[in-house]
Amino acid sequence: MMSFQWLWAALFLPLPLIARVLMRPAPKTRAGALRLPFFQEIAGAGLISDGGRRRRLLRLSLLTMIWLLLVAAAMRPAYVGTPVAVPVEGRDLMMAVDLSGSMARQDFSHDGVPVDRLTVVKGVADDFIARRKGDRVGLILFSSRAYVQAPLTFDRNVVRDLLRTSSIGLTGQETAIGDAIALAVKTLRTRPQEERVLVLLTDGANNSGMLDPVQATEIARANGVKIYTIGVGADAFAVGQRMVNPSADLDEEALVKIADATGGRYFRARDAAGLAGIYDDINRMEPVTGDPVYLSPTVSLFQWPLGAALGLSFLFGLALLLPRLSRAPAVAFPAEGGAPEGAATEGARP
Repeated sequence: MMSFQWLWAALFLPLPLIARVLMRPAPKTRAGALRLPFFQEIAGAGLISDGGRRRRLLRLSLLTMIWLLLVAAAMRPAYVGTPVAVPVEGRDLMMAVDLSGSMARQDFSHDGVPVDRLTVVKGVADDFIARRKGDRVGLILFSSRAYVQAPLTFDRNVVRDLLRTSSIGLTGQETAIGDAIALAVKTLRTRPQEERVLVLLTDGANNSGMLDPVQATEIARANGVKIYTIGVGADAFAVGQRMVNPSADLDEEALVKIADATGGRYFRARDAAGLAGIYDDINRMEPVTGDPVYLSPTVSLFQWPLGAALGLSFLFGLALLLPRLSRAPAVAFPAEGGAPEGAATEGARP
């Protein structure tokens, strides 16, 4: 559908007529005029052409068309397409994923095949990120140190790719939970307070970094960051006569305190299905945005009337030059005897 974005520009249409009415015409003068005593005889013989009038009409038509096209371009014509649903901006959600050496333990399984913890986390978190339409999502990776792998962005596919390419022990073998929380707060603190969410996933206890988790949690609470903590690791199981606990290093007590202090919740992921269910619970507690906003794609078309006006302006310039380039030849006089009788001219009189 065609529309004009600046319809008010149509008020400029009568401007040339208003200028013609308000501006005084240039005074007429006979200075430099050529007086022909035998003009009537020439006109009666059909030797006078009305080409001057046709040229004036042509110039007036070109000027009128140029003005109409310029005003049409100023009205900003555009083609408006079918409305498209665009998700409303939602929450600012940071994900902090543990890459410490313990994430390599193969106490999870996929299709009956033992796999390490990080592989399962990547698969489940990838689906979680894909469903956060309308949210800004960021990614923090931490082990001995914490760093921002992806700042807050609407491009969730980039975050998913960066998570898939992460590897265990990328920045060490230990676990800096406090630094990961502090870095997330630093990233989220410039965003609206009611939308700041951190999902922190780890399988151990804080044993590295500059900041204690208790101090980092107080900073997060002061800045309105809600933290959901996820503890990863299988339960203890018997191997022969002895018990093996893959999650012996998991500090569940600290993770519960972090979540409770910031208004979040602690979850325990004992297997891949449990981890997927946890992300479903977080989706329900932090729902994505509701009704989308509908925007109509718009393609500007003002360049077409503007280009046509420039083209006609070029033609108008040629119309002004043609009379000079194609001027009629002068009247030939006899070589001897002077001008014909009765053809004498008189100078212009004031």
